[in-house]
Amino acid sequence: MTDFKKLFDNFSSLKAGIIGDVMLDTYMWGRVDRISPEAPVPVVSLHHKEYRIGGAGNVALNCQSLGAQVTVISVTGNDTEGLLLQELLDGNNIDSSYLVQSADRITTNKTRIISRNQHMMRLDNEITTDLNSSDEKALLDKVKAYIAATDPHVIILEDYNKGVLTANVIQQVIELCHEAGIITAVDPKRKNFFSYKGADIFKPNLKEVKEGLNLLFEDISLPLLKNIHKELHALLQHKISFITLSEKGVFYQQDEKAAIIPSHIRSVADVSGAGDTVIAVASLVYAATKNIHLMSEIANIAGGLVCEEVGTVAINKEKLLHECELLLS
Repeated sequence: MTDFKKLFDNFSSLKAGIIGDVMLDTYMWGRVDRISPEAPVPVVSLHHKEYRIGGAGNVALNCQSLGAQVTVISVTGNDTEGLLLQELLDGNNIDSSYLVQSADRITTNKTRIISRNQHMMRLDNEITTDLNSSDEKALLDKVKAYIAATDPHVIILEDYNKGVLTANVIQQVIELCHEAGIITAVDPKRKNFFSYKGADIFKPNLKEVKEGLNLLFEDISLPLLKNIHKELHALLQHKISFITLSEKGVFYQQDEKAAIIPSHIRSVADVSGAGDTVIAVASLVYAATKNIHLMSEIANIAGGLVCEEVGTVAINKEKLLHECELLLS
C-alpha cells in the first residue's frame, strides 16, 4: 500500500524545470450597473485588479505548491509585464534566473474583465510567432546552464502555441535530457504536436489527439485508446501516453500496460488550468515513483480538485494528500 504522506514529503527533494510559454494573467473585477450610451455594451466599474502567473508559469506554480524545487526557463519581453511576472515567480519561490528577456518580443498578458463571477471580456496582448534564431540560442543556452548547474529530475515542456517551444527547441531539449538522464514530460499543442519525438510522458487532451491524428469518434473505449497510443507511438517513439478525457477521467499506456481511470464526481466550477495541474502532478509523482498507474490516479484526482475552484489556481498539497488517502487507500 502506498504511504501517501511519505510520497508527498519526497516531493521536496525533486528538482523540476518548466520550459514553455509563460504569461501574465491580469484579472480586473468590477460591477455592471448600466449599459453604455455610446454602444450596446455593459459599463464595468472596476474595483480591483489582480496579477497572477499564467501559462507554463502555472505548471511551475503547481509543482511549487507540491513542494518541489522549481525553475522556469522561458522568453519574455523586456517590459513592465515581464518584470511583474518575474516578481510573482520570485515571490512564489520559483527560480526565474533562467528567463531570457527579448527586445523583439512582448510578455504575453491576458486580461480578464469579470463582474459577478461572469467573464465579460478577455484582452490578449501577445506575440505568437516563433522565436528568432538569437532568442532560440539564448533559450537553449539557459537550458544547458540549468541542467549543468542543477541536474534536475524532470523537465516539463509546456506548450501554449506562443512561439517559445519551436520544433528546434523541443528536439534539442529532449536530446539534452536524454543525454543527462532527465525525465521529459510534455503538454503539447496542435502546432508542434509531432515534434516531441522521444519524450517520456506525452500528455495531450482528447481534443488535441483527435485534431493531431485527424480522428472522428464520439464514444471512447479502452481498445480505441490503445489504438491511439499505437498510432502516437509509431510517430513519436515516446514512453508513456497519458491522455486526459475531461469528465471521463484519464487514460494511460506504457508498453502493454494500459487503463482508463474514471474521474471522481465533483461540482465543477471552472476547468481553466486543470491541464497545468495534471501535467505538474503527473510529472512529480512519476519522477518520485516511476509508477504510471499511481501517477495517473493522483493526477486524475488533482485535475478534479482544481476544477472546483473559480479561475486558475494551483493545487493545494494538503487537500490532495487527504483526497489520495481517502480515495486510493
